[in-house]
Amino acid sequence: MVSMAEAPYLLALALVEFAGKRALPLTGKSLTATAADSLDPGDDGRTLALELLLRLWQRCDEGALQRAAGEDSLLLVELPMEVMSQQLPLLKANWTSGGETAALLSSLQALALRVWRISIAKYEPVSFMAWP
Repeated sequence: MVSMAEAPYLLALALVEFAGKRALPLTGKSLTATAADSLDPGDDGRTLALELLLRLWQRCDEGALQRAAGEDSLLLVELPMEVMSQQLPLLKANWTSGGETAALLSSLQALALRVWRISIAKYEPVSFMAWP
């Protein structure tokens, strides 16, 4: 049986700018062993994507919203819990204070167990594409 401390964490994050100021909003949850073994993040991933997009929508009153990393601006990342709690806050602080986007994406890729780009096409459901 996997303990909560050992369970991977699924995190939806957005690299965005509000009125020219960087932000990295995120939302996440611990994964069950069954979900962690699945190839697709499924309903957990769709729920997190929706929560994150609703939070972005609510923040639009702060100013114009712009993606900061093009198609890589909306990601779903599976991280070990210790990485999520110890290293992610440092990466986020560095990027929001002016760090390079490529460095943040590279670090996420190196630390993550899996990464998906979240996208949607007209008349299609939310999809997850393995990234990069």
